[in-house]
Amino acid sequence: MKRSGTADLVLYGGGIPPWLFRRMKELTLPIVEAIITQNGKDDFLERLSDPFWFQSFGAVIGMDWNSSGVTTAVMRALKQTINPHSKQLGLHICGGKGKESLKTPLELLTVGDRTGLNGHALARASKLSAKVDNTAVQDGFHLYLHNFVVCDTGKWTVIQQGMHHSNGQARRYHWHSENLKSFVEEPHTAVCGDHQGAILNLVHKKAQDTQSGILKIASEHPDSILKEVPHLLVPSYCDIKPKDVDLKRLGSILWLAQENETRKFDELLLLKGLGPRTLQSLTLISEIIHGTPSRFSDPARFSFAHGAKNAKPFAVPTKIYDETITVLKKAVEVSKIGNGDKLKAIEKLSKLAQQAEAGFVPDANFEKVVAKEKSKAQEYGARSMKDETHTILKKKKDDQLRLFD
Repeated sequence: MKRSGTADLVLYGGGIPPWLFRRMKELTLPIVEAIITQNGKDDFLERLSDPFWFQSFGAVIGMDWNSSGVTTAVMRALKQTINPHSKQLGLHICGGKGKESLKTPLELLTVGDRTGLNGHALARASKLSAKVDNTAVQDGFHLYLHNFVVCDTGKWTVIQQGMHHSNGQARRYHWHSENLKSFVEEPHTAVCGDHQGAILNLVHKKAQDTQSGILKIASEHPDSILKEVPHLLVPSYCDIKPKDVDLKRLGSILWLAQENETRKFDELLLLKGLGPRTLQSLTLISEIIHGTPSRFSDPARFSFAHGAKNAKPFAVPTKIYDETITVLKKAVEVSKIGNGDKLKAIEKLSKLAQQAEAGFVPDANFEKVVAKEKSKAQEYGARSMKDETHTILKKKKDDQLRLFD
């Protein structure tokens, strides 16, 4: 069964500062390479089609965990890092936000010419997936972002996002070509979200005989569907609260990251010398690479790798971020020449943390963990959008004062 679904997200303002987006791109590439090296290209496409994994990935690279901006940030970072290496990776990312989304069919034709894939069939799939979510299923969300990710095997994933005209929310739609038989009869595993009354769903199986007549079909109530399809519904508050995080999972990661605990495991000898804080980030990244779908039910937990640009739960620890990038890059590079020991050690981090969960009693005090991060902000080189805003306002004020000098 294909792994597809939807995510209802909050619209937050504010762009990504250049210092953060540069790091996002630097971390994105070795993560993708590690997934492909150890699990294959098809596994990466499946992960992209899972709304929970996608949101967790966005959080681990430093985006606000419940923001609609995760979609734009992740797809921009992926496109800018993967496409220059598409020949080696066997992946091609087309489309984007706004006007960029309209170029998707032409980009897919180009991919077809370059790879031998059927570009016309891919362009058709792109147009139909957009038509289904924007027109055939009229749920109040109008598409403004459309990305088509295709593998050189011909399999593909679509990530697209719509904005609601009145409620200040965005909805992300995930498609996966695996087992997709028709665009006009039940192409989704389900269409679900907050109940907003009847919606127009012309690809419902009951609408087969009336598609030409544009018959309104009332959707099933979301409660009965949510059990069958990955559907992410995040809170509207701009923060992370203890209830958003599985404290048992987080606690086992914090426990493993302690230097005295890491020394107990021979499998982690190649990671000796790394500080506990970097090991914390690497363990969460290890889970992004190797974790199964059930491991991503609490995307907010992955913000404990590198914080977030809005400083919720804490500002981005740039020194830790940079060290994590360096370690992962080196692990991927040496694996390409036949030495995958360091990559296996990173994989072992998530496995050991999961093993520890079995008998682990949650003792991670959420507030204390966040307070500790904030107390070490200067040591970790922490930065956020707040710092950026403060700097801009200070510069404007200084410029104004000079006018009166």
